[in-house]
Amino acid sequence: ACVCQKNKRVTNCRTENGQCQCDAIGSGVTVDCTTLTSKCLLMKAEVMGSKSGRREKPKDAFEDTDGLYDPECENSGAFKAKQCNGTTCWCVNTAGVRRTDKHDSDLKCSQLVRTMWIIIEMKHAERNSPLNTESLKKFFTDTITNRYQLNGRYITSVLYENPYITIDLKQNSSDKSLGDVDIADVAYYFEKDLKGQSIFYNNAGLNVSIDNEPVTLEKTVVYYVDEIAPEFSMKSLTPGLIAVIVVIVIAVVAAIVVLVLTRRRKGKYVKAEVKEMNEMHRGLNA
Repeated sequence: ACVCQKNKRVTNCRTENGQCQCDAIGSGVTVDCTTLTSKCLLMKAEVMGSKSGRREKPKDAFEDTDGLYDPECENSGAFKAKQCNGTTCWCVNTAGVRRTDKHDSDLKCSQLVRTMWIIIEMKHAERNSPLNTESLKKFFTDTITNRYQLNGRYITSVLYENPYITIDLKQNSSDKSLGDVDIADVAYYFEKDLKGQSIFYNNAGLNVSIDNEPVTLEKTVVYYVDEIAPEFSMKSLTPGLIAVIVVIVIAVVAAIVVLVLTRRRKGKYVKAEVKEMNEMHRGLNA
């Protein structure tokens, strides 16, 4: 037996060719303990019941799961492009994040769209003085390259705008070399560390310390940018945006009504020509 330092959500650990290999809980897929486990296998293991002596929760127990669902994974550990919960299905990106509306099981997801850019935005607690920008950049760059084994060339920016810290991870499918960890897996490990839910065996979360001073992070948000734009319909738009669109439509209808009534008053009711309608549409689109 051996210990999988990079993933505690495993079972049946054994040493093969001098390396520790284990089976991921929930899927049974063999994971390499020398590197990060894919996000899909980690999510599946989390749904199926966790390790470290905690028992499985009763069926009706629930919590705020931050988008957690029981994913379908390929044997490689990648997410399947189509994910379902009963008869409801949706398409996901390589980070396993929904990128379409939810549909019935007839939904077709032709390809797994790559998340090429992940933006991690953190906000630190109020301070008397700002953090040192260079020290902050060094801490996060060193942490991501050493703790999460991401090649430094994929960290394109570490920006500090007191009190916000923004990290950009970019990795096109053409950039990614064989054996490179994926930015989606890095972001998942990182987010779990910040929430005190470390996936590492020793359970030691990430202590953010800049110039030997502990820094408290109050809020972390992760944004995903895919190689192909997501496909959300009108009903997924915010109420504010829908209201703006409705106002524009009402304005167009009102303009047509005024045009018709004006011509009627003159006793020369003339049907609004298609040309005029097209001009109005052009003006609206402009």
